[in-house]
Amino acid sequence: MSQQNSLFAPVQLSKLSLPNRVVMAPMTRSFSPGNVPNDLVVEYYRRRAAGGVGLIITEGTCVGHKAASGYPNVPFIAGEEALAGWKRVVDAVHAEGGKIAPQLWHVGGIRAPGIEPGGDTPGYSPSGMAMPNMVTGHAMTKQDIDEVIAAYALAAKQAKEIGFDAVEIHAAHGYLIDQFFWAETNHRTDEYGGDLAARSRFALEIVRAVRAEVGEDFPIMMRWSQWKQQQYEARLVETPEQLADFLTPFVDAGVDIFHCSTRRFWDAEFAGSNLNLAGWVKKLTGKETITVGSVGSSNDFLPIDGSHDFQAAEPASLDKLIERLDNQEFDLVAVGRALIANPDWANKTRDGLTESLESYSKERLQTLV
Repeated sequence: MSQQNSLFAPVQLSKLSLPNRVVMAPMTRSFSPGNVPNDLVVEYYRRRAAGGVGLIITEGTCVGHKAASGYPNVPFIAGEEALAGWKRVVDAVHAEGGKIAPQLWHVGGIRAPGIEPGGDTPGYSPSGMAMPNMVTGHAMTKQDIDEVIAAYALAAKQAKEIGFDAVEIHAAHGYLIDQFFWAETNHRTDEYGGDLAARSRFALEIVRAVRAEVGEDFPIMMRWSQWKQQQYEARLVETPEQLADFLTPFVDAGVDIFHCSTRRFWDAEFAGSNLNLAGWVKKLTGKETITVGSVGSSNDFLPIDGSHDFQAAEPASLDKLIERLDNQEFDLVAVGRALIANPDWANKTRDGLTESLESYSKERLQTLV
């Protein structure tokens, strides 16, 4: 098997069989009017499956809670019409030989009143904060917490029923679950606040509730990150020991695959080792991992200064990535911007046609192709 082919060979994971190791990273596109996936969305995902992606993780799709959404025209995974739209997406992806999982999402305190659905509902978060020490929304009660957990569980149950192959719980990037993880936005004094183990309770209860609904054989993924959109240099853990303490309870709760979000996949996570975050998580938990972060691009997906001025991204060599994959540092590789620019990125890369790949630019976000 050549180095290049190691990315494209079929793979049998513990609970998921895939045609290759290429994953489409979840990317919010905001092309679902009324929060329902339409014909354009169906075709968008179908083209990536036809283009060779083994596993598609959808854009963040909101669970059925009144404060879940923070952006216009994002899809929900709740309600008869939205579920019917996602069923069409699933069927289209399966017809092309791909697998697909929805990313279950609640934006938490990021929400501003006025976004539909939800109207004047404020942002919900552990302590009413989306930014450190800035109370702008509603601090969740125990009843609120229970309602959100139930919404995640129902979304996962219905995702399985309409044919999705797995689910991913979005616990990264400073959204609701991550707002519980992060001490800067979680000042609670009850059982959901305190040290990181206590701040993890909310997420663990979500994972357990999802597992109870989908059964033991259905794959559960969890995407998490050290960095936050509120603070790019934020860190939840500083040592491998802390990382193991943080994630081991999630293994016990039912997470099968950890999707380890970093801005640059080649960055070492801790001093003294070249392992990236996905590498460390696999080593410490024994679970399968997805690496992600500027794969196939020659620069960061965001500038170092943290601004949102998306830069053009030229195609980049995958040699170092393939070497890490062959060393079994991680199991799957998520690709983001390169797949926005090139629906057939996987097939072209597999076939050595990288010179024909198009560059990513922020203008590509204006259309869904």
